[in-house]
Amino acid sequence: MSFIELFNTFANNLLPIMLIAAAGYILGKTLTVDSRTIGRMVFYIFSPLLVFNLMVTSRLNLQQALTTIKYTAAVIAIMGGIAFILGKLFRLERSHLLAVVLTVAFGNTGNYGLPLVKFAFGDEALAVASIFYVTTTILFNTVGVVIASLGHLDLKSAILGVFKLPILYAVTVALLVKGFGIEIPLPLSRTIEIAANGAIPAMIILLGLELTRIEWSHSLRATGLGVAAKLLIGPLVGLFLASLFGLQGHTRQGSAIEAAMPAAVATTVVATEYKLEPSLVTAIVFFGTVLSPLTLTPLIVFLTR
Repeated sequence: MSFIELFNTFANNLLPIMLIAAAGYILGKTLTVDSRTIGRMVFYIFSPLLVFNLMVTSRLNLQQALTTIKYTAAVIAIMGGIAFILGKLFRLERSHLLAVVLTVAFGNTGNYGLPLVKFAFGDEALAVASIFYVTTTILFNTVGVVIASLGHLDLKSAILGVFKLPILYAVTVALLVKGFGIEIPLPLSRTIEIAANGAIPAMIILLGLELTRIEWSHSLRATGLGVAAKLLIGPLVGLFLASLFGLQGHTRQGSAIEAAMPAAVATTVVATEYKLEPSLVTAIVFFGTVLSPLTLTPLIVFLTR
């Protein structure tokens, strides 16, 4: 990989995301912006319609979708297991250990991963990445919430919470539309297309807004471990499992990039809600996001060959 190739890859794929996210960050620092309202708009409108549109218009078949779901679950399980083992080896205290496991297991596959896959590999890879994103969202809102709750959450409530995810219904309806060959009326299809086109810019701005809530953690060891594990081990696990699952082409590209993403911004919300070292979690998210081009750029170059 030449420096020119790496620079062009960064400039064409990652820099646009960083610049828009930076605009969101500056906006959040200079003006009073309710990021929670924007987050709800993305969560309830833009994100479900984006996933619906991708699934209906893509050539992704059911077998590919099921393989991606299994791949995603394997990535999350293995990354969480690796984080747990490393945390034990580094003798992290219980709360720090759980915070590291949470941030290493769940990557930012939505407002960072989806636009990056679109820029780097196009809509076919984006359709695969959307399945990865949906699966991650469902697992995060069940398994992730249970991890963060330190055992004081009712498991039944976490599972029932999945049925409140609008993205789940978007996937279900998309499967029915595609499975039965239903033609969507033009006014409705154009409405969906407009919303889907607005999803990615809104997601990136939200990423910048969320990063304004950074808190500095005094646990440098846990912060360094969380960032290093996510950025360095994540791509290797993603590529290894892609080979193991026999993923090729756009499926391999979309899946491997999503597996390599830094920690999800959503982990900061859950960590704050359940008092699971929120300063540590936000530090891992922030530094992981800022440093991620160093690992994502060569990975994109590798996957294009």
